[in-house]
Amino acid sequence: MSTDQPRPGGEPPEEDPFRKPPPAPPPPGAGGPRDPGPPAGGPYGQGPYGQEPPGQGPYGGQGGPGGYGEYGYGPPSPLAGMPPLASRGKRLLARIIDWVVVAVPVLVVTGLLFNTWVIDTEGSDTAYDGSDFAQTIIYTLVYFLYEGLMLTTRGQTLGKMAMRIRVVMLDNGALPAGNPGWFRAAVYSLPTVVPCLGFLFWLVNVLWCTWDQPYHQCLHDKAAKTVVVRA
Repeated sequence: MSTDQPRPGGEPPEEDPFRKPPPAPPPPGAGGPRDPGPPAGGPYGQGPYGQEPPGQGPYGGQGGPGGYGEYGYGPPSPLAGMPPLASRGKRLLARIIDWVVVAVPVLVVTGLLFNTWVIDTEGSDTAYDGSDFAQTIIYTLVYFLYEGLMLTTRGQTLGKMAMRIRVVMLDNGALPAGNPGWFRAAVYSLPTVVPCLGFLFWLVNVLWCTWDQPYHQCLHDKAAKTVVVRA
């Protein structure tokens, strides 16, 4: 029989000495069963269990998860918000196209101008008269002007247009107008006029992007602070 039932005569029910008193309500401002706890972002803006903040996943930008550096922490990556880096294969094909675009007209014009190609006495073979250095100088200057003008006005040469890639500034993704575009073109093309050493520098320059991380830059990219991305 429960001791909570009213006793005869209207007397109050007898209290159970073994009943625990109800828990006291928490003071104002204190956490309780319905306290949501700390924000889901955590003290450093990360999601639960160390996840990246919303919109900052591994595809949020180049250089690392969410654009926070290569390993997910540190300053934001300069490539955050830019298109992905262009592949090395497309960059190579773009250079080949540009070489054909510039070299063929230059060789034809200089050959006619300097009469560098002559027919031998038998009329079956060709002989070179030793003006190759002059042709190299002219080709180098024409290529320098071609690339400098195209980069500073469009960020693309004809070869890069065909491959749908573009040269942009590393820090903000802007067009390399003015000095950066001309400096990039100069570092790429002008050293080739130096006999022997110029070719060695050019070779190291163009191969540098094969091992450079994380931006796949050649030496002329590093000099001008540019990167090549998809257009």
